[in-house]
Amino acid sequence: ITAGDLPGVQVRRLMNKARKHGFRVKVLPSYEQLLAERVAVHPRSVAIEDLLCRPAVELDLDGLRDWLTGRVLMVTDSAGSIGSEICRQLLKLRPAKLLLVDRAETPQFFLEQELRRLAPKAKLDVRLADINDFDRVDRLLAQTKPDIIFHAAAYKHVPLMESHCGEAVKNIVLATRNLVDLTEEHGVQALVMISTDKAVNPTSVMGSCKRLAEQYVQARATGSSCRLVTVRFGNVLDSSGSVVPIFREQIARGGPVTVTHADIERYFMMIPEAAQLVIQAGAMGQGGEIFVLDMGEPVRILDLAHDMIRLSGLRVGDDIEVQIVGLRPGEKLYEELYDARETRQETAHPKIMVADSAKRNLVEVIHDIRRLEQAADEPNEIVRMTLREIVPLHELTSPAMLRAA
Repeated sequence: ITAGDLPGVQVRRLMNKARKHGFRVKVLPSYEQLLAERVAVHPRSVAIEDLLCRPAVELDLDGLRDWLTGRVLMVTDSAGSIGSEICRQLLKLRPAKLLLVDRAETPQFFLEQELRRLAPKAKLDVRLADINDFDRVDRLLAQTKPDIIFHAAAYKHVPLMESHCGEAVKNIVLATRNLVDLTEEHGVQALVMISTDKAVNPTSVMGSCKRLAEQYVQARATGSSCRLVTVRFGNVLDSSGSVVPIFREQIARGGPVTVTHADIERYFMMIPEAAQLVIQAGAMGQGGEIFVLDMGEPVRILDLAHDMIRLSGLRVGDDIEVQIVGLRPGEKLYEELYDARETRQETAHPKIMVADSAKRNLVEVIHDIRRLEQAADEPNEIVRMTLREIVPLHELTSPAMLRAA
């Protein structure tokens, strides 16, 4: 088969037939890769990316150039998996300057080296800054005067945030509030906040914090001179600390591969696809929207583990054992992209929807965030209790129960 020609579901079906009938599946480079002379002409084995492959993203390039070309663009968490890919995509649109903001020194260093190789003539401004430091961010915006901000900075590991509730509040809720409040003061034209499907019917501290951050961005957008929008999506394949690199490491060690629950499901996107759609959604927003990316069909993590073992040339159970270890604190069996109070509305882009719902009153959201801010340095249980009163946690439900409902 040719790389990228078949959707992941068809590649998975083909691989299953191959195992039953004793033939192998190999992947040839696409004609785009051949014409660009980026690869040698020889087949490779099927990779996990092929099994989860989705149709290529079609972008409104003229609209994106009108919005981004010649502007000063800022990306928070620029050295992260999503932030760094947003930077790569933005460079193609020829901004006047690309401002990289992250507190991680070594990843920032290597990202700068990579981006300078990709675009030697591009104007890069690499800054070390903690997005939680209000005064530092205030000075940074005053010095650099960004036109558009892509806000990707946030903690993302659900179980870890259950043990550090106050830090989740600071790095997700308070950092977003501070950055949004500073946009008007410094004449920022637009801010795009990246959210997660874990904010829908949250069962965790991390998801609840993201939901409150969404509510603040949405409430603050009314009457703001800055165009404030949110983009919500699920997991990105092979991002730092995600399930694919964890499984890969476990297989390399000889197992076992650990899955938290036999029925656990997740939505997946490729990192470039997610970054491109975030940028496209930002260009479409008028202010106050929560955009939701089309994540396709959810993937059962147990199937993903089996696929990765087989793609490594090993046998499930014989060579590598799979262990079910139980759900971790705050972890959901399934992810949702909309809650019951949101209606799904189509946009001009087939892969971007709007989760339409009533906005919360800004005064109420500000009051809730101040309550959390006062509790942020208290023990976990106090922070969790305060957060639960503001954003009620939902009970864990299985995918089978959800489908039955």
